[in-house]
Amino acid sequence: MQQTAARLAREALEQLGVRHTFGIPGVHNTELYDELGASESITPVLVAHEGGGAFMADAISRTGAAIGTLVIVPAAGVTHAASGIGEAFLDGIPMLVIAGGVRRDLGRAYQLHDMDQHALLAPVTKARWRIERHADVIPVIHEAFRVATTGEPGPVFVEIPVDLQLMPGDAGERPDFTPAPQAGLAAGAADIARAAALLRAAQHPAIFCGWGAVDATAELIAIAELLGAPVSTTLQGLSAFPGSHRLHAGFALGRAAVPAVDNAFGDCDALLAVGTRFAEIPTGSYGWEPPANLVHVDINPAVFSANYPAAVALEGDSRAVLAKLRDALGPAPESARAAAVAAAIAKDKAAYRAEWLAHDSKGRVNPQRFFDALRARLPDDGIVVADDGNHTFLVAELMPIHAPRAFFSPSDFNSMGYCIPAVIGAKLARPDRAVVGIVGDGAARMTGLEMATAVAQKTGVAWFVFNDGELAQIAQAQATPYNRKTCTVLPELDFEALARANRVGFLLLRDDSEVDAVVADALAMAGRGEPVLVDVRIDYSKRTRFTEGVIKTNLKRFGLADQARLVGRALWRRLTG
Repeated sequence: MQQTAARLAREALEQLGVRHTFGIPGVHNTELYDELGASESITPVLVAHEGGGAFMADAISRTGAAIGTLVIVPAAGVTHAASGIGEAFLDGIPMLVIAGGVRRDLGRAYQLHDMDQHALLAPVTKARWRIERHADVIPVIHEAFRVATTGEPGPVFVEIPVDLQLMPGDAGERPDFTPAPQAGLAAGAADIARAAALLRAAQHPAIFCGWGAVDATAELIAIAELLGAPVSTTLQGLSAFPGSHRLHAGFALGRAAVPAVDNAFGDCDALLAVGTRFAEIPTGSYGWEPPANLVHVDINPAVFSANYPAAVALEGDSRAVLAKLRDALGPAPESARAAAVAAAIAKDKAAYRAEWLAHDSKGRVNPQRFFDALRARLPDDGIVVADDGNHTFLVAELMPIHAPRAFFSPSDFNSMGYCIPAVIGAKLARPDRAVVGIVGDGAARMTGLEMATAVAQKTGVAWFVFNDGELAQIAQAQATPYNRKTCTVLPELDFEALARANRVGFLLLRDDSEVDAVVADALAMAGRGEPVLVDVRIDYSKRTRFTEGVIKTNLKRFGLADQARLVGRALWRRLTG
């Protein structure tokens, strides 16, 4: 049967259960968009910028509802989207990227958008394909999906030349989609038994989990209760273990961790690490040393002993591995240990919260009061999306996340501008759940025009812009070694005007007296289907434990002479102005 590649691509995406695509139509993908426009199950979403579209697609995948899918033009569309593709790659998020390609039937050089897209995307994709025949369209897109979603997930790229999109050709057999088998267990019974023995013998076991454990929450809870083990998470892993659970200690490890984690993990003699790479952020710039008895669970064997040596490495899907490990640990719960650990965590959490509430915010919004109000009004399954910046770590330290897949943030790639578009993607994927964004004023400048996409798609969401007039995370990092701010003070921006220009609602939150009412109003507006931007005049004068810990860790890496030079320079500048 004769069919165009555009029609075949649409058929393949429909088979995969894709519900939304993101991108901008252009010369090399108009046929694809024409087909998507005729689909009864797929909505093509016009975005302001392909980078924003990539962040929307990323969030779609993080919800678990479907695979996030881009349909973009070659060259400029690909380079625009590259930051979002890179974020998905380093964070282990599946994404299907489909781009047009230049004509192969002209025999001409220097065509519009002619570049080696595959070379550009090689470092940030799991695999890449260029369609050469009509009969390959459906099988290749099916295979791309399987590669994106199996093993450690990640983005994949498919190029469909424009001449194949335009001209009919032999479609071949047009196979039905066959899902890949669910990931199972590669670790052997002997290794499971060794891991269980190490954890059972420990006097002070602990658990550290990342995004790779986000679908294994029940198994994590069971093991934590059985061992009486405190639990800390990575930034991405904040929703892998409920913040409301009595054994949840908090975020990060080492000097950068909150006090509850620092104290609960201080004498750890065996650590169960699940779905984490021990990357720079969760370890506070590697300012943490593991116990000798490290049990590491991950689907990607390349992460084992990459940064910290594993006593036992257990390869496989986290749910499958943890189910076997739970059985091997035996039936007897450590109720006394769990109770003592939980009591200490509760005391430390209460003290840290009180410390923040007691901080003088000098007429601006105290971060703890804001997050208390948001947590009280947001449903347990409400999705919180944070951008990259100082506010990211305020969320991690002060805002408990209660449900799996309820917190998204750029992590290892650390791309600013993620939040505003990602909120839209999350809401499109999960229209039945409340979705809010926490975004810095610097990041909001990057992708703020995507708010118009929210209006066009009729998504009721709320963005809270933490507005302090500077790139606070970097400004705080500059303070100790430099005692000056270079390129971190932001020009004034009228966020009300930005909101009105995008036709979204606007609220101003000036100080603590307005927190409860404004947060309630914002969530009510979003609940009615009205996108709303809230200008939060946040107080950043108190540093997070994360920021303090990272600064201390990196300062100690210098020799004594260099430490003295850096500190002395800052003090001199403080004295002399």
